[in-house]
Amino acid sequence: MDVNTPIAEDIYATDQNARYDAACKRLLSQKIILAWIMKSCLEEYRDCDVKDIAEKYIEGQPQVGEVPVAPDETNAPKIRGMSNVDGSLTEGKVTYDIRFLATVPGSDGMIQMIVNVEAQGKFNIGYPLVMRGIYYCSRMISAQQGTEFVHSEYQNIKKVVSVWVCMSPPQERHNTITRCHMTEENLVGAVKEPATHYDLLDVVMLCLGGGEDCDGVFKLLDTLLSPEATAAERRQVLQDDFDIPMTETLETEVQAMCNLSQDVEERGRTKGLLTSISNLMANTGWPLEKAMEILGVPETERSKYADLLQKQ
Repeated sequence: MDVNTPIAEDIYATDQNARYDAACKRLLSQKIILAWIMKSCLEEYRDCDVKDIAEKYIEGQPQVGEVPVAPDETNAPKIRGMSNVDGSLTEGKVTYDIRFLATVPGSDGMIQMIVNVEAQGKFNIGYPLVMRGIYYCSRMISAQQGTEFVHSEYQNIKKVVSVWVCMSPPQERHNTITRCHMTEENLVGAVKEPATHYDLLDVVMLCLGGGEDCDGVFKLLDTLLSPEATAAERRQVLQDDFDIPMTETLETEVQAMCNLSQDVEERGRTKGLLTSISNLMANTGWPLEKAMEILGVPETERSKYADLLQKQ
């Protein structure tokens, strides 16, 4: 794409960020990746084999944002069956990153839960993310009226879970998983309500952080979603560390993620260098050529940066 104006530059950057976000969601929507998230974050699946979760308990094909999910081989490793949008005239529309149905182990197929997975780039965005997760869960419960239950048949409400994969959390949250859920508390007496009557809402914050000591789901997701990891590194972690076979679709998504990561990283470097050149010229009064020389800009690239600075 030819970028000729600052407005076009902003539009292109926005488009690249949107494509990067979509690639993250498509990677996370693979059944085997969702299975690792479920085993690590949801109590109901903690003792299950990851492959069993992917093959037996995750149902249908996930709806992934508003982006079509690429088809896979004949035995498609995705999920079918649920819309990713909740909407009403009074409450507005909510679009989930990923949402699907899952059967609870040991329930003989009679009990299902609704699982939502969100890929979150920024952690500090002006409000607590966990409160947004509670809102998403509340919407997933209220949206069941008229579909999962009618009138006063509240016993048919399905449990809902919202898992937030946070890619850039603050330092103190690196490599942590935190669950907020409903519990029973006796204020007077010692009566016990069956947990299935109230345990209907979980919000899980899965915060990545990287580092040499991270393992399990942290290593898997940190490598897959890292803007620095190469396609070969992602492939090695999937196959060697997690025994995840590289299907044609997964291979395509890994490569797409790698390409977009490199593009985003390169655009970040270019933007940073343009800022440094401008600041150096403003603070020293040096001409453009000298500023680029001092900053070590290769001669073969100087005309490119000169053109970009003229368009700002």
